[in-house]
Amino acid sequence: MTDARALIDNAVKTHDVVLFMKGTPQFPMCGFSGQVVQILDYIGVTYEGVNVLDDADIRQGIKDYSNWPTIPQLYVKGEFLGGCDIVREMFQSGELQTHLADKGVQVRQPAA
Repeated sequence: MTDARALIDNAVKTHDVVLFMKGTPQFPMCGFSGQVVQILDYIGVTYEGVNVLDDADIRQGIKDYSNWPTIPQLYVKGEFLGGCDIVREMFQSGELQTHLADKGVQVRQPAA
């Protein structure tokens, strides 16, 4: 599990935006992961997708890392932002776009 933790820690710290998800951004394997992908693609954010289905240690490890029981999980500048429901609510209110912009992440759809 330490290798998985190191891999997770590296992904979170080396990418401005990283999404731990089921499947890939091009082919999400669950509806919740697909919703977050659609939101990030819509606002034009460049992000790294990590497919937790490829490695059982990473799938469990990300839950332990964040102390959050579900996947997908979105990280921005090393900070855990939330899962699908939180990301969707933040997007709908404009808070996601503002948060990303405040962190220096380029977005296509800035909050009004």
